[in-house]
Amino acid sequence: MDREAVYAEIVDYLATSFQVNRDLITPDAALKEELDLDSIDAVDLMVKLQEITGRKVSPDEFESVRTINDVLNIVQNGA
Repeated sequence: MDREAVYAEIVDYLATSFQVNRDLITPDAALKEELDLDSIDAVDLMVKLQEITGRKVSPDEFESVRTINDVLNIVQNGA
């Protein structure tokens, strides 16, 4: 799955599962500060990434994630 497809899946997931306004979801959006995701939401996002990409993201990898771009980079670099 390419970066744009993963991004589209993330946007859909955040908008439907967490009721995040789609206009707020940009590659540079901060997960916690701008999208109001907490640590449990981040775990849910990690599980969703595994579902859509087939790649398990470790908690250590996800610890440094701050933005949507960081999420995409983890998926892309690990593929």
